[in-house]
Amino acid sequence: MNEEILENVNKRLDDALDRGRRMVENDELPEQVEELKGKAETIIRNHPIKSVAAGLFAGYVLGKILSSDD
Repeated sequence: MNEEILENVNKRLDDALDRGRRMVENDELPEQVEELKGKAETIIRNHPIKSVAAGLFAGYVLGKILSSDD
């Protein structure tokens, strides 16, 4: 049973690595990143107050998650 679990985990990791490798090797990736960047800039320009609020909220949540209370 443990061997089956390990094989399943190994297969999933291999699949994830293959997907990541294909994504990095994708010739269209820079174009997709630029398109996403343009869309983000448009949203931020159209909704600056909401964008700042979302950024502050995300920073607060990440700070709470990553800070250690020990």
